[in-house]
Amino acid sequence: MLDITSLNYTDADFNQQLDDVLAWDASIDGDVTKIVADILTDVKKRGNAAVIEYTNKFDRMSIADAAEFELDKLQLQQALESIDAEQRKALETAALRIRQYAERQKMESWSYTEEDGTVLGQSVTPMDRVGLYVPGGKAAYPSSVLMNAIPAKVAGVPELIMVVPTPDGEVNQLVLAAAAVAGVDRVFTIGGAQAVAALAYGTETVPKVDKITGPGNSFVATAKRMVFGVVGIDMIAGPSEILVVCDGKTDPDWIAMDLFSQAEHDEEAQSILVCPDAGFIEQVKQSIERLLEEMPRKEIIKTSLEDRAAIISVDTMEQAIEVANLIAPEHLELSMDDAQEWAKKIRHAGAIFMGRFTAEALGDYCAGPNHVLPTSGTARFSSPLGVYDFQKRSSLIGCSHEGASELGKTASALAHGEGLSAHARSAEYRIKE
Repeated sequence: MLDITSLNYTDADFNQQLDDVLAWDASIDGDVTKIVADILTDVKKRGNAAVIEYTNKFDRMSIADAAEFELDKLQLQQALESIDAEQRKALETAALRIRQYAERQKMESWSYTEEDGTVLGQSVTPMDRVGLYVPGGKAAYPSSVLMNAIPAKVAGVPELIMVVPTPDGEVNQLVLAAAAVAGVDRVFTIGGAQAVAALAYGTETVPKVDKITGPGNSFVATAKRMVFGVVGIDMIAGPSEILVVCDGKTDPDWIAMDLFSQAEHDEEAQSILVCPDAGFIEQVKQSIERLLEEMPRKEIIKTSLEDRAAIISVDTMEQAIEVANLIAPEHLELSMDDAQEWAKKIRHAGAIFMGRFTAEALGDYCAGPNHVLPTSGTARFSSPLGVYDFQKRSSLIGCSHEGASELGKTASALAHGEGLSAHARSAEYRIKE
């Protein structure tokens, strides 16, 4: 039997036990930090020459000229045409659904005019250029391309730059096909910290962007963290996680496989089940044991479940919801009757999957809402990636003479109170005699 941690909500030290289960070492490896810092500095200083050296070294390439980095749009279209019909249809269907959902997120400019003629409002504009990092080689994440690129395009970003490494020259056609479907403007075959540096600082070939989004390994994540402030980033993401709250009436095989769907990502992924039915919990455990044997990523799932998973017993569904809000999970499945009503009680979650038929995997690929979600409890203060992440807001203030006169009196009093006489006099000049 797998040794999966079991907790009980009624235990006196439950909160501490839960904290221990959720704890994840987010500390930054000192060696990784030093390597990344050196790469960032080098690329900032030497541009293309440094990117070429690191790409040849880390991706085992023999590139001589930076012009070799860029793929043209014809190659993206050819990739789309080369994949089989079923894959193409799936990409296009997912893209359509993601785009339709994203269209509803667009913020619009607004303004209003006060009685004295003063105009106040907000101007919403897209970023000029965004960079998308996509893992390359044997790792194929076309869904990540769609989820990052489409909201940016819906926001109105005129230029979307994708970087994707091609270790040993291995180009992933599915990823390029997704780029074609999503409307990516330029693609460079570079990766790692050097690609993040190129996007953040710009080189002779790679243009500087305003924001970098997309997943990557520890070197990429560290690089994104270190260039934040020079450019925007989407988030600092931890391991993937799922919390399933079940009333005990769903097929236990379904629940076991839902837990597997996150555990198979990597050994640090976290899968948690909360349930008030002790008998059902035992059925799920039996399903886990039986189904694990047929999983291609069995060893990764097994390690994830034994190291980071938990099964939490509660007495009531109200307690289960309270636990869910304490955890603030990336993915929350409410596998229960009246799931939409129970969802109204959820305060913290990246995405809420309502009902027994709504597998989290649907959200990963094609439901429509974005799969880039806050992890490690950050759903308490963070939201999924969306169109709004690629739009900026500028305040609009336009005073009439009368409005400037009245506001000037208030501003003058406050400015004098802060000892800022130039502020006060600037406002006072506009006061009517």
